[in-house]
Amino acid sequence: MHIEFRAAGVTHEGRVALHPLTLELTGRRIGVIGLNGSGKTTFARLINGLTRPTTGSVTVNGRDSVSDAQGVMADTGFVFQSPQNQIILPILKDDIALGLKARGVAKADIPARSEAALARLGIAHLAKRRAHELSGGELQLAALAAVLATEPSLVILDEPTNQLDLKNRKRVADTIQALEEDVIVVSHDLASLVDFERVLLFHEGRLAADGAPSAVIAQYEEMNR
Repeated sequence: MHIEFRAAGVTHEGRVALHPLTLELTGRRIGVIGLNGSGKTTFARLINGLTRPTTGSVTVNGRDSVSDAQGVMADTGFVFQSPQNQIILPILKDDIALGLKARGVAKADIPARSEAALARLGIAHLAKRRAHELSGGELQLAALAAVLATEPSLVILDEPTNQLDLKNRKRVADTIQALEEDVIVVSHDLASLVDFERVLLFHEGRLAADGAPSAVIAQYEEMNR
């Protein structure tokens, strides 16, 4: 990945969600931590264009998130904090097909793409299941499969283990670690980020620390004692 923030910031109705930030991101595994309301989710949403900067600009692999929003979104998958809000149709395979159709994938290619994404995560048996029947871990993996089916080069996950028990938290964390795609993970689950290349810490809308996971996580823990 190659992401550049150039004095990019966000203000909502007079409140600063993210102060202007200049930053370059490269690498395969980047974690983002901070308290609720610290700006970390705003930061993540700026990357794929879900949120537009009110100052400055963001580019992803050379594409501007505003002037080439479609190109950025095509190359960047986003798994939301609540996957039940991301899966629209009752049957999982139908929901994945809907996403692929919206991306312009040929109708004849959709079944194979859907099946491959589910099989890749070991959940092919869930294809005909109803979303409301899935466990928290299954639902999170299903949302990730739907994103992977669109073949992004970068996947952003917002609190992917937040509502999971210990077993499913480990399953989802292990799945993320094994992904071939570049990954940015926003998380309170600090243990899941210790093997990442880099961790960013946000505090009160500003980037407070940026570096090796052990050092940044230690700073975060010290801040919150």
